[in-house]
Amino acid sequence: MINAGDTAWVLISSALVLLMTPGLAFFYGGMVRRKNVLSVLMQCFIIMCVLSLQWVLYGYSLSFAPGEGFWGGFSWAGLNGVGLAPYAGYAPTIPHQAFMMFQAMFAIITPALIIGAFAERMKFSSLVVFTILWATFVYDPLCHWVWGVGGWLRNLGALDFAGGTVVHINAGIAALVTALVIGRRKNLDSNPPVPHNMPFVVLGAALLWFGWFGFNAGSALGANGIAVNAFVVTNTAAAAAGLSWALLEWMNNGKPTAFGTASGAVAGLVAITPAAGFVSVIPAIIIGLLVSAFCFFAVSVIKPRLGYDASLDAFGVHCVGGLWGALATGLFASKAVNPAGADGLFFGNPKQFLVQLTAVAVTLLYTSLATLVIYKLVDLFMGVRVSEKEELMGLDLTQHRERAYTVLE
Repeated sequence: MINAGDTAWVLISSALVLLMTPGLAFFYGGMVRRKNVLSVLMQCFIIMCVLSLQWVLYGYSLSFAPGEGFWGGFSWAGLNGVGLAPYAGYAPTIPHQAFMMFQAMFAIITPALIIGAFAERMKFSSLVVFTILWATFVYDPLCHWVWGVGGWLRNLGALDFAGGTVVHINAGIAALVTALVIGRRKNLDSNPPVPHNMPFVVLGAALLWFGWFGFNAGSALGANGIAVNAFVVTNTAAAAAGLSWALLEWMNNGKPTAFGTASGAVAGLVAITPAAGFVSVIPAIIIGLLVSAFCFFAVSVIKPRLGYDASLDAFGVHCVGGLWGALATGLFASKAVNPAGADGLFFGNPKQFLVQLTAVAVTLLYTSLATLVIYKLVDLFMGVRVSEKEELMGLDLTQHRERAYTVLE
């Protein structure tokens, strides 16, 4: 039976998650040089357009049509059979199309996160093709494995309430691979970039935090107690992580920064995502406090030592934060919170931690290899990186013939 309250909540949550991609555009856009901010905004918006179409044409079918193969197949292509009646396999109290649209927003933001790896140096045309291929051959299969009826990681018992593996580890490790193969930005050492617009960064982080309530609490697929729990622990983990990052900066650099605090809050949101429907508030605080330490170490110590140029730290925040969140789910999950879930290691079930470890390892391995192949194919036929002259001029002018800011004399 369709429940009006559940349907309303999922529709609202879908809109909240869609807002996260423009929020991400401001978050990333504020970090890049002034000459590249429009390119980041445009990349996020074109991904919203392209993947909205890919999803209804065949992406949803590949991800969620029932089946035990590599992906779900094409039986639901063009939304064939996906109507207004509920589908009990996923959400028995809302129209099937409501569930489809909610999941579409996840499919949109995941490849948008990868932009943080190659910002300021990828051709726009190549970005479009790369995104379509990556969504089809990386996101859709992994989504089916973890969430789809018949998916083998789902059958194994892997817990991922709202996208720790499917979204964050998936996009984060893809970001590292693309950053490594596309190479460092020109003059990076002699002219290190600094965020050109910190208010954009803070605004973007605030929009992400706001939209994340739809991301996590909406994944309960109903206006119920699990949604309330997810709402509470999402806010709590983000707050703990933002505070702990500020304290880490204070202790290490002498001053806390708005940039660091915003990054910490996002890291907390990432880490709580897979656990939001399975853990209570005290584990959420622990998850949030620790994720900032892990991500701060990744971006402040590991990245400089290894010398890779993941422009906006998509790997250091999303992959590292997602790894901790997925594994922490295996530690802190409790059936007292969600009887449909499982107990974790600290509640007497060490097997769940091993299952989570398996899901993490599979995601890292498959996404790394598939992303590398897709990148190399796009580079072979189209070329991925802009010319040195275009990079120095900026992508706003060379890719879109626009300027973000006009100074009137």
